[in-house]
Amino acid sequence: MADYPAALVANYGRPEDVIRLASLPHPAVEPGMIEIAVERAAINPSDLIPVTGAYSNRTVLPFVPGFEGVGTISRVGTDVTGLKPGDRVLPLGASGLWQAYLQRPAEWCFAVPADLSTEQAVTAYINPMTTLRLIAALKDHFGGPAGLAGRRIGVTAAGSAIGRMLLMTLLSKGAEVTAIVRSDSTAARLPALPGLQTLVTGQPIGRDTVFDAVVDAVGGETGGGLLRHNLPAGGMFLQYGALSGVPIAQDALSARPDVRFAFLWLRSFVHSAGRQALSGAFAQCFDGLRDGTFASHIAATYPLSRISDALAHQNAPDRRGKVLIDPHC
Repeated sequence: MADYPAALVANYGRPEDVIRLASLPHPAVEPGMIEIAVERAAINPSDLIPVTGAYSNRTVLPFVPGFEGVGTISRVGTDVTGLKPGDRVLPLGASGLWQAYLQRPAEWCFAVPADLSTEQAVTAYINPMTTLRLIAALKDHFGGPAGLAGRRIGVTAAGSAIGRMLLMTLLSKGAEVTAIVRSDSTAARLPALPGLQTLVTGQPIGRDTVFDAVVDAVGGETGGGLLRHNLPAGGMFLQYGALSGVPIAQDALSARPDVRFAFLWLRSFVHSAGRQALSGAFAQCFDGLRDGTFASHIAATYPLSRISDALAHQNAPDRRGKVLIDPHC
């Protein structure tokens, strides 16, 4: 079969410098594997971090980036049951979605319901499942689903896709939610949700503002300040990112031994949960897509041949929504 296009990383470096178009051979499908014709793939920050060499101990060069995407099974190897050519699936477990065809073990592929569009399906994984895991961690800390009712919870980077999903989900659980954002313009773009309060980090956050939990994607001074000054003993600081590029200072962590600090790694859950738990999580993700809680705005879709433009859009400060790649054009 003819070679097919892929975005390939042969050397670590800045993504815009080292991600290059390449042609890859079209091998036979091995036993237990399925081949997927990728329909759409998303660009996420987690796709770009390995490109820099940050995880070189578990990333083998050369590699194709892309952890999130959807496609249709084109061929199946022997010993594959339950999946067949023509089925739409979400492949998990490794990168590689930024190419026209992808082989993945059948046990790492999850069927997509027919009522979901391609744009819904391609965004069904990373942001929705991260949201579910964050909510699960909060429930665990506060004693179950009913434990979130009335809890004062601050959400940093609340204007992000995950931030918005958290706001809607937490409010639906009866929590008292505060969206913490970095500018008035971001605050103005937040969804109009009954009961939602807003704080802008450009203004001082007084020590009289107290949260039972903070869900943080920023780190740095913003996260450190909230950890130091705005949580009571027994509270929870739940971090899942560091958009500031700066980790929470060690002295801030040391100053609050009375607060539970946890960092969520979605990868750890995915690789330890087992297929049954992942299938259950996806069922919740699909339901959230249907009712709009986990809906993602699509900023643009680029052909793989314009991967440089797609990366530039991903890094644009005024980007609103997900950037997608169509690997077949």
